[in-house]
Amino acid sequence: MPKVKTNSAAKKRFKLTGTGKIKRKHAFHSHILTKKTTKQKRNLVHDTLVVPADERRIKALLNV
Repeated sequence: MPKVKTNSAAKKRFKLTGTGKIKRKHAFHSHILTKKTTKQKRNLVHDTLVVPADERRIKALLNV
């Protein structure tokens, strides 16, 4: 059997925590920042966890 390849897009976007949860960055923080409020931009800086509904699908892409 050939090896299963990890999805390259997923490995660039997600990181695993020590407890096995998946960290992700917020969208909407890369460009067109002038029309967004300071509060909105500040809240987009922090990483967050992937919701449990999507976790299984992303772990399959990462071959975890």
